[in-house]
Amino acid sequence: MTDVIREFVISALGEMNYDTDEITGDTVLGPEGLDMESLAVAELAVRLEDEFGVGFADEEMAEFRTATLDRFVAAVARRLDPAMENNHG
Repeated sequence: MTDVIREFVISALGEMNYDTDEITGDTVLGPEGLDMESLAVAELAVRLEDEFGVGFADEEMAEFRTATLDRFVAAVARRLDPAMENNHG
C-alpha cells in the first residue's frame, strides 16, 4: 500500500507544480527540501482525503512540513491500516 500512496503523493506534488524529478524517500517536504508551505501541505492532505478517505489534524499537517516523503507516506499508510502501526513499510 505504501507504493500506491507514494505514487499518488508524487503525482499530486507534480500537479501542484513541485519538481519531483529528484524526489526520494529522504526528501523533506518543508523548507529543507521541497519547501512546501502550510497551505500546500493542506492541499496535499485534502487530495489524500479525497483519494483515500484519510484526514489529519492541523497539528499533524504542521509536523509534516519537517517530515521526509517516507515518513509522510508511512503516516498515511497507518491511517489506512492501523495494523501497520508497528510495520514501517
